[in-house]
Amino acid sequence: PVMFAMITDCPKVGQYDLHSIRVCLCGASPLPSEVQERFERLSGVRISEGYGLTEAGPTTHCNPIHGDHPQGSMGLPFPDTDARIVDEETGMRDIPTGEAGELIIRGPQVMQGYWRKTEDTQAVLRDGWLYTGDIGRIDEAGYLVICDRKKEMVVTAGYNVFPREVEEVLFTHPKVLEATVVGVPDAKRGETVKAFVVLKEGQRATVEELRDFCRERLAPYKVPAMIEFRT
Repeated sequence: PVMFAMITDCPKVGQYDLHSIRVCLCGASPLPSEVQERFERLSGVRISEGYGLTEAGPTTHCNPIHGDHPQGSMGLPFPDTDARIVDEETGMRDIPTGEAGELIIRGPQVMQGYWRKTEDTQAVLRDGWLYTGDIGRIDEAGYLVICDRKKEMVVTAGYNVFPREVEEVLFTHPKVLEATVVGVPDAKRGETVKAFVVLKEGQRATVEELRDFCRERLAPYKVPAMIEFRT
């Protein structure tokens, strides 16, 4: 995603014709929708985002390279790969289509286990299914959407906040180049939402400006209580 962002934010990108590009694949970290839309406008090519993890060889899903696919989708499972969404608490109950839960994977690319780490292996492999630790949902057509990492979810005053949702909003601000959101300890709420932001070159913004921007687009408990500017 960073490579696509660097291209779209290049001051001289308008001087170049990107239409010789035929195929764009993306993985390794979440692709912000704002970056995807800007790059696709410049190049005329859809970015096919995929999903995987080291324990699964490492790819399990990808969007079709040609043709349409849902915005924000990680695509369909590879051949001979099965995917399910289960409840986060027990990992035993299947979640209805379109609702979020933990993604589990079964297929020939799934590892046999962690080397000499029996307990760690048992924690993620059950009856041939790999418990990914990622929260996602699968639509009626079988396309996977990743919401966030299970461990990265922020629980503030009893409410669940997925960092990626807040990051997506920050990325749409015209002055923001990069943004990442984490949960930090809070004596009253348990955790609170904090954002780290890199501004585009030559831009200036205040904490309140960005918080007001988020308030217009997010539920109050999802608005970052803290914003730190970084270079």
